[in-house]
Parts: sequence; structure tokens; C-alpha cells
Amino acid sequence: MTRSGPYDPALQDERERALRLAAAEAVATEAAALAMKLRPPPGGPQGGTKGVQDYVTEADGAVEQLLAERLGALFPDDGFLGEENGRRPDEARHSGYVWVVDPIDGTSNYARGRERWCISIGLMHHDEPVAGVVNAPALGEIYTGRRGHGAFLNGRPLTASPVTDPTTAIVEMGWSPKVTRQTYTGKIDAFMALGVMPRTCGSGTLALCDVASGRQDAYLEMVINLWDVAAALVFLREAGAIASPFLRDGGLTGGALLFAAAPGVARPLANAAGIALD
Repeated sequence: MTRSGPYDPALQDERERALRLAAAEAVATEAAALAMKLRPPPGGPQGGTKGVQDYVTEADGAVEQLLAERLGALFPDDGFLGEENGRRPDEARHSGYVWVVDPIDGTSNYARGRERWCISIGLMHHDEPVAGVVNAPALGEIYTGRRGHGAFLNGRPLTASPVTDPTTAIVEMGWSPKVTRQTYTGKIDAFMALGVMPRTCGSGTLALCDVASGRQDAYLEMVINLWDVAAALVFLREAGAIASPFLRDGGLTGGALLFAAAPGVARPLANAAGIALD
């Protein structure tokens, strides 16, 4: 006769998170196939807009519905929050886990048949990001990560950039109609005064993934939402990047500022732009 050992809540949490991450990878693959099937051909934007330069396509609703149905069937006691039509997370929070999804991040790119867009599935546990999957099918890239167990791009570990000199840094800044032109250009000017190369590429989620992978050295968006960053926050932490306190500063309930950077340039870049990291 054998006896099981004492119940270990921490070990059970690890099992639950590993199970959910594996499921999210499979669901994200299915969602990516649907998004590719519905993807517009290259050309002028297709779909509608929810605001200035804020596109929405048929795929946004269809992919979110698929994610909600699949994850809901697998984990009926988990909460779900999606960008388009998702429930608020407190409506089904019996397990303590909440799925936070962006069905298509980078919709302005997607609507024109471009390649820089992705599906983001983040997993929160009691308001803490613990796992995530970002699938960018047009790029052939899949990011995965679990808190305390690393983050990966197509199976290879992510590590933030080793850059320490701002004059060699590449920094992306997301544009939003919720931010004044003066604010946006002021931050860009502050970065450029350090010798930084600025850019904007249309997907906040993938920009944060780029910081985690070392492809670029920092990303700033003055107003970004939880569904854009829930998965990427795990990747940044596991890759050794530095991030501003997005969740503490309002990111759990609405749009908030997020700055993420390689550790060697985080302080000088944040100071130049007037951003608090603590």
C-alpha cells in the first residue's frame, strides 16, 4: 500500500499553470489558422474602425469567439476577458485564473494584409501574470512563457538585449489617439536626444516580445490595455527585461502607461522620458 505525500499548494499551482499553458498553445494554433484563413489580401484596409486608426475586422470577433469557446470548455471555472466582447474577469473567477486575450493585435497591419500581427493569450492568477502564448502565424513565430520557468521563441530561450549604450539603442513607441501629438513627439524627442533610433511598427504585443527577445531595446506606450500585455509581461520578466509598474498604475482596470526595456538602458531611457520605474 502506498501513500501520497502531503498536499502541496505550490506544486498544484505549477501543475495547473503548466496544464493551461499547454492548452493555450494548442488553442492559439487553432486560432492562428482561422486568422490566416480570414486574412485580407495586401492592399488598402479592409474592415471597419472603432475610432481614429483603430481598426476592427471580421477576424477579431471570430477569433475571440473561438478562444472563448475553447478555453471555456477546457476550463469552465476560469474567467475570460477579451478585447472585443469578452466577459469581465470577475464574472467567473471561481478558480482564481483568468484568460486575457487579444484576438488580433496589430489589426491595422492585419487589415492591410501585412505580416506584423499576432494572437495573444495571457493567463492571470489573482491579478498576477503567470503564463502566456503569443502566436504570430504570418511571421512563423510562437512565443511561450510561464513564470519561473522561462520564456521562449519557437523553443529557444528569450534574453533581453545586452545593450548598455543608449546611442546604440533601438526604441519603439506605440501611437494612440488617446495621447496628444505634443506628448508623443516630446517622448520621441527625448529619446532621440540620447542618440536612440526610434520606430513604430503597429503591434504593441509584438513590440514587447521584441524587447524580451533582445531584438530591440525598449518599448513605450502611453496608454495600453491589459489584453495587449498580459502574455508579454511574463516574457519580459523571464527574459530579464525591466518594466514599469503597469498593473499597479491602473493596468488591471483600464489603459495605462507601459515602458519596458533592456536592463542596461532602462534607467537612462526612462529618466529621459520622465517615466518612473518604481
